Formats: sequence, structure tokens, C-alpha cells
Amino acid sequence: MKTFEKPLSAKEEKEYLEKYREGDAKAGEVLIIRNMRLVAHMVKHYSLSDWDPSELISIGTIGLIKAVKTFDFSKGNRLATYAAKCIDNELLMAFRGDKKRYREVSLQEPIGTDKEGNEISIIDVVETDEKDFLENYILKCDLEILGEAIENALTPRERDIIIRRYGLYNSKETTQRELAAELSISRSYVSRIEKKAIDKLRDYFIRRTNT
Repeated sequence: MKTFEKPLSAKEEKEYLEKYREGDAKAGEVLIIRNMRLVAHMVKHYSLSDWDPSELISIGTIGLIKAVKTFDFSKGNRLATYAAKCIDNELLMAFRGDKKRYREVSLQEPIGTDKEGNEISIIDVVETDEKDFLENYILKCDLEILGEAIENALTPRERDIIIRRYGLYNSKETTQRELAAELSISRSYVSRIEKKAIDKLRDYFIRRTNT
């Protein structure tokens, strides 16, 4: 579905779990990011539903965060085994419950309480300040796929026009009129090339995110 980071080894996982239990929020973030592949795997079981994949990833990630927060590694089990159940439970609750409520979920969503009884939200667990950790992570994965599509699906001319038209890879954004003058072709021809390239990118992206 997306390109996710490699899972942690058993030794690495234990180290990060210990750090997280000691109050290291960054360790918790690493545990979440390095287990996103599991979320994607679990979400595939629900791929025939009418839910958007990004919504399912969001919901599954909430289950993963809960798993990281409550997992007892002293029993010698791997986090993935426990997390899979938490992710599945969160997805099942979404299907059984109010669909709209899950679509409006954010990092302020309460996921439990601490030892003093204070409410804990997702943002408290992953320490992302005002940034939406999940949306940023999904965007990062989508941009990686877009990069693949630009390199693999377009002709050299289409690639050049798309990159320059939209200022990709730190290039300067260029108008169709400017490109037409530089390439000695009509503006309408630039427009047709651009449209065809965008269609190719869209098709590549759909195929890539549904495999």
C-alpha cells in the first residue's frame, strides 16, 4: 500500500520499549513508525469496504498507538502480536460504530488516562506538538510513490515539463507559456503533454497504492 520503514529487531524493540516506559516520547514515536507496515497489512483485510485507505490507516494507527502505550514486554512476547489485535479491534469498532466519528478523529482524540487519571490524547503519546503526525507520515509515503511515478511512468519530455511546471525537486515553477517558448512548441501542445503526464501519474499512483 505504502512504502514503510523496516520493522525493528527483537533487541531494538525491547530497547525502545524500555526507553518509552521510562518516559522517552521519541522512543514511542519510533515504535509507531517502525510498525506502520503492520497497520498497512491489517488494513488490507478491509480493502473491499467503501472506506478510503487513508481513513483505515488512520484508524489502524490509533490501535497501534494504544498497543504501544499498554504493551507489557516483560512477558517476552513481541509487540506485533499484541498490536495486531489492537489494530484489528480499532478497525472493527470503526465498522460497527459511527463512521463519521472516526473520519473526524484527530491527534486530540482521547485514548486513555495516565496514572493520575489525566486524559491522554494521541498527541501526548507521539509528542508531535501541533503537527499531525499521521497525515504527515502518509503524505511522506505518497510523495515517495509520486517520485517513483515521475521516474518510471513518464517520457523524458513529460518528466521535464511536469518537474518544471510544478517546481518539483527544488526547481523554479514555470508557466506553460514560458515552457512553450523555451521548447519552441505551442502553449496548447505543452498543455496536452502536461495533461497526459498527469493522467499517467494518477494511473501509476492508483496501481501502486492498491497493490
